[in-house]
Amino acid sequence: DSRADRVAFETEGAGKEVVEYGDVLELNRFDGLPYSSRYYTLLKERMDLPVWKARCDFMDKLANRQFIIVSGTARTGRSSQIPQWCAEFCLSVQYQNGMVVCTQVHRQHTVDLALRVADEMDVNIGHEVGYSIPLETCCSGDTVLRYCTDDMLLREMMSDPMLEHYGVIVIDQAHERTVSTDVLLGLLKDIALQRPELRVVLLTATHPGPTLLGHYRNVPLIQLEGVCSAEAVYTGTSHKDYFCSALRLVLEIHHSQEEGDIVVFLATTQEIDLARDILLREEANIPPHLGELLPVSVHPGLGGTLPMPGEEEGRCRRVFLTSSPNEDLFWAVHMLNFVIDAGVQKRNVYNPRIRANSVAIQPISRIQAESRKQLVGPTGKSFCLYPEDTPLPSETRPHILESDITSTVLFLKRMDIGGLGRCDFIDRPDPEGLMQALEELDYLAALDDDGNLSEIGIIMSEFPLEPQMAKTLLASCEFDCVNEVVTIAAMLTAPSCFLVPSRELRLEASQCHLKFQHPEGDHFTLINIYKAFKQNQHEPFVSVEKWCQDYFLSLCALQTADAIRSELTDTLRRIELPVSMPSFGSKGNTRNIKRALLAGFFMQVARDVDSSGNYFMLTHKHVAQIHPFSAYGTKTPKLGLPEWVLFHQYSFSEDNCIRTVSHISPEEFIQMAPQYFFFNLPPSESKDILQNILDNGAEHYKAKKIQKSPSLESIPEVTASCVIQ
Repeated sequence: DSRADRVAFETEGAGKEVVEYGDVLELNRFDGLPYSSRYYTLLKERMDLPVWKARCDFMDKLANRQFIIVSGTARTGRSSQIPQWCAEFCLSVQYQNGMVVCTQVHRQHTVDLALRVADEMDVNIGHEVGYSIPLETCCSGDTVLRYCTDDMLLREMMSDPMLEHYGVIVIDQAHERTVSTDVLLGLLKDIALQRPELRVVLLTATHPGPTLLGHYRNVPLIQLEGVCSAEAVYTGTSHKDYFCSALRLVLEIHHSQEEGDIVVFLATTQEIDLARDILLREEANIPPHLGELLPVSVHPGLGGTLPMPGEEEGRCRRVFLTSSPNEDLFWAVHMLNFVIDAGVQKRNVYNPRIRANSVAIQPISRIQAESRKQLVGPTGKSFCLYPEDTPLPSETRPHILESDITSTVLFLKRMDIGGLGRCDFIDRPDPEGLMQALEELDYLAALDDDGNLSEIGIIMSEFPLEPQMAKTLLASCEFDCVNEVVTIAAMLTAPSCFLVPSRELRLEASQCHLKFQHPEGDHFTLINIYKAFKQNQHEPFVSVEKWCQDYFLSLCALQTADAIRSELTDTLRRIELPVSMPSFGSKGNTRNIKRALLAGFFMQVARDVDSSGNYFMLTHKHVAQIHPFSAYGTKTPKLGLPEWVLFHQYSFSEDNCIRTVSHISPEEFIQMAPQYFFFNLPPSESKDILQNILDNGAEHYKAKKIQKSPSLESIPEVTASCVIQ
């Protein structure tokens, strides 16, 4: 065709304008349909992004090099434009080597990017451009560019170890150093050796540190010219006072009548909720002429769409209350004009010795601090609630050094079967954590005598669950209580269904939650809640939204649990495992549920050592109390706390509590715990009691318990954070 017979537009350089020739419509190369007028409008906006200055350089390197690193903040357009150029590259070779996949850390960011890119490419979401996040896939056989969370791509590798569906793999937000991203980066080095046609693009927010650059030697680095940072105002606030200072700043900005939304970076979920409650109360005292102040909680790791301009009527200033690592979530909020940065973050640091997370409040990294400043551009203001000379770490500490890696080890063992013999980690996991993970998988019978995955381990790896919960679900098939245990697994995998209301409503919320409590414990209470939710969902004249509000339950969490339950049930049927009929409430069913739970969580059993609620944990000799939100947490010892319990979670440094607790008997524990696990338990009075039952039977133990009350010698010494026996 001659140049006059078609519509042409120049995209070879950032400075060139879109040029149209004649009245003939140009066809979209991805779907064969004519471009809409909106495509050209968005194209002009795209060409103004800083990333477009590097387009020619990037396309040249993509054609000639296997690995590329591109650094630039979210405002440069790296996450939306580079995957599109990779799709053009794959199209140019007729998809001989596969399509494009781009990983993200956050679920909501994944969906937002896919929607934006589909709009820019002038195609339908779910067709040429799609996305995959846990419990939701929007793709088709026509998809050439797919956004997905990093954990979803890892799960895909279980069926496609060499990722042969993809010609270009884009790892976005590599600077976040999540466990899934680090595992992907390690495995991709090995895959690239076996697939020389594969292209791997790493996207980071700022200049990659020496650790990442050293991992990929002689890799070309493209540094994007970022948008100028906002004016930084350092307040010199101490770390103890940042919360009150942040809220005072919000109110001062609102009273100043300067236009623009505000994002406040705090440290914890509790601070986010408390700040929202305080600002809602303060909003009632704000004069009407200043406009409405709308606080919006944006919790890390949870779904939900940010309210965009136009959704709120009248003059309204939104205050987004969030915490790390949510920096990239606000790239599309164009009205954002103020950032208030506390400069600290909450990190869960896993301790393999006690199999629990310790909560640490740590300074953010320089990368995070710079990303936050970039959110508002040169016209905004960034208030840093810490002294300017505060020494911030240069890089984000890798999560793999601070996390429980049992699930990761199970996945890597599964990849051994798929032909990937090693993972070249950027930072190798802690040896103690690795040994604990292997020991736990061995106790769960997931490994054979040679250290490879057993048949049980292979089936466990099929479920998107923690290994202990996967083993519990498998055991439920044997004990004919799958219907109930799959509900427990879904409810515990989803976010908590219990809403924590303002202080004035907490007593009312507790009374509402009491209606669902089950005498056998919290695991059974969760089944009651799910059953009530499903029952009200099917009632024709009941609003399930209002029902959740009335009972202080999270509709979003219950819907997520429902979706997880459906996915788990589908997986059970796919691998041809039996799904039992419902029989919740019968004595035999209750006993079988406890057996199934103990099959996976025998390492999380505790005993009340002094009949006053001090629970001694058998595996590591710490003592904790039952969390107040538990069915047993509101009971006094006089009302009769269970002596032996199984718990789902132990929070060590935060409140030293065990959560999601159910009553068990020592006989049930002895029956279900592996013998060699029992023998490896550290010496304690509780272990002696179990040994006595093992030697003499349960009746002897009950008689001895009646005769002997707890002595002061059996009560362990109390310390500030825990009790050691």
